[in-house]
Amino acid sequence: MALEQKLNLRLSQRLVMTPSLQQAIKLLQMSKLELQDVLTQEIVENPLLEEEEETAAAETTPEAEAETAAAKEAGVEAPPAQAEAAEAPAEKERDSFDEIDFDSYFEDYLDSAYNPRQYEDTEQVPLENTLSRPQGLPEHLNWQLSMSDAPAPVREVAQYLVGNIDEDGYLRVSRDEIREAGFTDEKDVEAALALVRSFDPPGVGAFDLPDCLMLQIRALGIDNLLIVKVITEHWTEFLNRQFAQLAKSLNVGLSQLQAVFEIVKNLEPKPGRKYSDERTIYVEPDVAVRKIGDEYVIQLNEDGLPKLRISAAYRRMLRGGNGAIGEEAATYLKDKMRSAVWLIKSLDQRQRTIYKVADSIVRHQREFLENGIEYLRPLVLRDVANDIGMHESTVSRVVSNKYIHTPRGLFPMKYFFHSGIDSTQGSEVSSLSIKSKIAKIVSDEDAARPHSDARIMQKLRAEGIQIARRTVAKYREELRIPSSSQRKQSF
Repeated sequence: MALEQKLNLRLSQRLVMTPSLQQAIKLLQMSKLELQDVLTQEIVENPLLEEEEETAAAETTPEAEAETAAAKEAGVEAPPAQAEAAEAPAEKERDSFDEIDFDSYFEDYLDSAYNPRQYEDTEQVPLENTLSRPQGLPEHLNWQLSMSDAPAPVREVAQYLVGNIDEDGYLRVSRDEIREAGFTDEKDVEAALALVRSFDPPGVGAFDLPDCLMLQIRALGIDNLLIVKVITEHWTEFLNRQFAQLAKSLNVGLSQLQAVFEIVKNLEPKPGRKYSDERTIYVEPDVAVRKIGDEYVIQLNEDGLPKLRISAAYRRMLRGGNGAIGEEAATYLKDKMRSAVWLIKSLDQRQRTIYKVADSIVRHQREFLENGIEYLRPLVLRDVANDIGMHESTVSRVVSNKYIHTPRGLFPMKYFFHSGIDSTQGSEVSSLSIKSKIAKIVSDEDAARPHSDARIMQKLRAEGIQIARRTVAKYREELRIPSSSQRKQSF
């Protein structure tokens, strides 16, 4: 078969992600705090971008129109009208500070007897030296180890043990693993274990939960044989609240088991929790919904977001042509101008899309806003996508990592998207509404005779909700509600 070269024309369609489209997609799925960081970085990297001042005039001047025309002549598009209307205020008048005679002012200031700095404390502690973070569990344990007078071999093993204690305060290595790490002297290992388990907080260094509780019992000085037997020999029955069977096995009364239960209930199952370095993450809503009269109004939260505009000085440079600034500089400015326009357009499109999605959610969930969670409607991404004429993937990016503040509280935007279950009324009932009903049924039950999943199913079906028992069990577990046997209170 002979090899030969040929030229063929082929017509095909394919999806191409342009740089502007990629940027728009990235901005769309960012949270408000992430967007702030990106915009701040863009202002630093792109000299043509500048932040609009609050006092800037919002009118379109003839000079702004001329600069827009110059930008088009340079081969780039003009920014959106919303950003362009506020981006080109008239040039500021001559700074009034130029008219001040600073030499005379400071001469009079230095000659006066009053010196406002004479009362300042010049030996204050620097601000960077006052910043600190809470002490974590490893630091707390290492500090106690450094204060102990244990011999060097024991301290070495104890240092290894402290390094293998997790954030809850439990020791995550066994005795065999300690020996495999090279610490073969049983006497030193046991001494190091006893040393670490004597540290604050009580219960630290335990191998499991019963061991942790016993360490706390000893630290409290409680000498009760019944408590020791319950924790060490009958922990499974006690944990499953099989108090009648346990009382029979131990030949004690329920009142004695109740005393044990009250003591164990007040112990700390995770002794390292109070030294956790987890910090509270504060949520700032991206959208606010306010009721004005009979209508709900959507307001985008743009506090803290810089308002971008194209620098008028660089636009004038481009208007002067390549001869004024050189071809290389002109090419650079055109690229930065194009990048700036893309960013402003993408940002404007992001805000418009978020508004459309929020408005659609409000229209679909108006009954929830009026009456509460029991009136929450089942909603999927496809419903909102069809409503606003966009793709489901776009709606998914919009609701990702974003929050909406409503008269009913602050919710993730994903909160309003969930499945539904058929009812005898002919309409679907939201899964969140069903979870709320399950929580209410459990809260109103008799603690001595808690409802089983089958009984909860019967109650829901009596209200017209066609639900299976396994679905009730699934929703109960998602609500972190224990089973009926674990909820039962014998005393």
